[in-house]
Amino acid sequence: MSATVHPSTESPTKEERLKQFLLNKAQNGELYFKSKFIAEEVGLSPKEIGALMVKLRDSATDLTVEKWSYTSATTWRVEPAAGDAA
Repeated sequence: MSATVHPSTESPTKEERLKQFLLNKAQNGELYFKSKFIAEEVGLSPKEIGALMVKLRDSATDLTVEKWSYTSATTWRVEPAAGDAA
């Protein structure tokens, strides 16, 4: 007998998990962060976050994602897309 997986019980993808985290953190305005400082909280490696941020920058319609600066690591700037601010 095989188990059936229902959509409601599937885990979110890494990209979905990161996007939801960013939406929650940026709901009151802009957020600046380095991947290494949120990695544990999101449950991803800093390298995974960096790769996903590039994808989100191009695909997320409800977030504005900007590569802000690079010193010892990339700093990202995220804010709700225009019209989505709380």
